[in-house]
Amino acid sequence: MTEPPLPPEPDASAARLLGPNEVRDLAERFGVSPTKKLGQNFVIDPNTVRKIVRLAGVEAGDRVIEIGPGLGSLTLGLTEAGADVTAIEIDRRLAAELLNTARQMQPEVFADAAAPRLRVIHTDALELSAEMLGAAPAPPEVLVANLPYNVSVPILMHLLELVPGLRRGLVMVQAEVGYRIAAGPGSKEYGAPSAKAAWYGEWRIAGTVSRRIFWPVPGVDSVLVGYERFAEPRGDERERARTFELVNAAFAQRRKMLRQALQPVLGPLDVAVETIEAAGAAPTARAEQLRIDEFLAIARVHLGRSGVR
Repeated sequence: MTEPPLPPEPDASAARLLGPNEVRDLAERFGVSPTKKLGQNFVIDPNTVRKIVRLAGVEAGDRVIEIGPGLGSLTLGLTEAGADVTAIEIDRRLAAELLNTARQMQPEVFADAAAPRLRVIHTDALELSAEMLGAAPAPPEVLVANLPYNVSVPILMHLLELVPGLRRGLVMVQAEVGYRIAAGPGSKEYGAPSAKAAWYGEWRIAGTVSRRIFWPVPGVDSVLVGYERFAEPRGDERERARTFELVNAAFAQRRKMLRQALQPVLGPLDVAVETIEAAGAAPTARAEQLRIDEFLAIARVHLGRSGVR
């Protein structure tokens, strides 16, 4: 059962954050028109921003990575809470102006030039590298973002693999995508994104968001998806890579039994059946019935038999 939409809260110090007028004024000043291609829907409600920051558990001193800050609506909520933010922005104009906007809206937060609270990296989030993040004093530990609708899952998977130190997060995504990410085996939403996300930690739907808090108003609803990373990884990198191969193969032919769907990875039918059974799974099962640890068990058997080191 999902939680009800986020209720409004009493407005406090709204001038420190961006409201509808500020968002539109900044967009006009920078010559920015939100584009569907970049998945740009700017948040215009300060109360929702503060609710997101609170649900994400952001506290002073947290090192947060934000994807697609846009004009800075959520960024300002994070810096207001005392976080140090690394913002990844694909739009050159927005990346160039974000720090100036933050200084104007929250001059007391950014008064100490020797201790910058906001770092902006101009790049496509899917091309973000460890080298780009390496210049920061310390790696990010919390992910909070309004992810672009059209590439939210690839971005999320890229970040989880790239930044192993991310211990928790809260992302706003299209409702359909959010339910898939948080789904468990056996549910109709369960798919490859669900299984892969489960490799890294526990996922939950933390709340729903009205489409009216965006400009322009999107044609779909949004949800907040939260996660807590496991203290210890499920497996090493080669096991993760092979497990994800199996997940991709299984869900690419999800109507077929595993003994057929996994042949592109495991080999001929008799080998596939033997490998699946050795891992304790049923060759006649289908992809949506398997937990990620069952996919991992198959991957380990296969790696062991193929002599991969």
